[in-house]
Amino acid sequence: MISREKIELLFRENFAERGELGAAVSIWKNGEPFLGLHGGFRDAHRQQPWTDDTIVLVWSATKGIGSACLLHAMQENKIAPARRVAEFWPEFGQNGKREITIAQLLSHSAGLCALDHNADVVDYAAVIASLQEQAPFWPPGTAHGYHARTFGFLIDELTRRITSASISAYWRSVFAEPLRLDFWIGLPRELNERCATIYAAKAGRAPEPAQFYRDLATRGTLQHKTFTSPRGLHAVSAMNKPENRALDIVSFGGIGSAHALAKFYAMLANGGELDGRRFFTPPTIALITSTITDGIDRVFEIATAFSAGFMKNSAYSQRHIFGDSPAAFGQPGAGGSTAFADPENNIAFAYVMNQMEQTLLPNEKSLRLVDAVYR
Repeated sequence: MISREKIELLFRENFAERGELGAAVSIWKNGEPFLGLHGGFRDAHRQQPWTDDTIVLVWSATKGIGSACLLHAMQENKIAPARRVAEFWPEFGQNGKREITIAQLLSHSAGLCALDHNADVVDYAAVIASLQEQAPFWPPGTAHGYHARTFGFLIDELTRRITSASISAYWRSVFAEPLRLDFWIGLPRELNERCATIYAAKAGRAPEPAQFYRDLATRGTLQHKTFTSPRGLHAVSAMNKPENRALDIVSFGGIGSAHALAKFYAMLANGGELDGRRFFTPPTIALITSTITDGIDRVFEIATAFSAGFMKNSAYSQRHIFGDSPAAFGQPGAGGSTAFADPENNIAFAYVMNQMEQTLLPNEKSLRLVDAVYR
């Protein structure tokens, strides 16, 4: 039995002892909301309390939303993940990419984590042109490495080729509106007044893993290339500007509430069905839960694992980030946000915040809550 009291105590400790500024957590069980908490402030001046309707940037947690859209488009058009990307996006097949499969693209094993011919992240057409010309950084399917910035563009363009709709539009029409989800990829200007300000990590203890952060700071490394291409919007503060919040950047631009994220993952945990409506078939859920690649990540330089579009608990890591079930899957975001589904136990979890920490994967502020759910 999950202890509401224990989770609430740990959540409050995040503010009292762990430097949290503003945050919210949402937990669902058996397709129903189990617990929702929020606290703190939307701004560093502590003048705007975090309320029930506060929304916030979740960075790469957006990738899970985007992947679900592509997987749904594949399901509806009866497209198997073993199909080649170039069948639907012919220009993609240049420079050693003709045989790359959709499964390889979704599992971060296509070798396209960076761009040699860089383009501006706000110039969608230029980024797509660069991706079409790009040669893989490793033989596709032989290794994996987190596609931090390119991933959203790759799955967005493939979704457009299949459906003639962007992921942002597909998300609103297929999922967000039917499920009444307060989550946006491209925030309408009138919603800015509800949005928390996001803050960069404060200086303090050395970031982990140390080798990754050393390589990230070294020009010319794969890590540096990965996190600087497409170029632009590198400053955290830039994402507080309304004009940048309005951009539909699938890699890292999603803005919403913990409740919305958890409700969406509750649908995935519930076999693809919620509110009397089925969104995903069992074969698609099986794609999401089944690990495709696991081992040392060429970008992160630690063990990571991926299914078709979602991160998994790695068999080579001692610290599970999505609970105890081998069926669990999710997607974290930079600085501490995270969301996941556990179909085995029908649990969904989301944590969002506005004071980032310098960590690759979910930090102890949310992981302590996840541990409490399972123990």
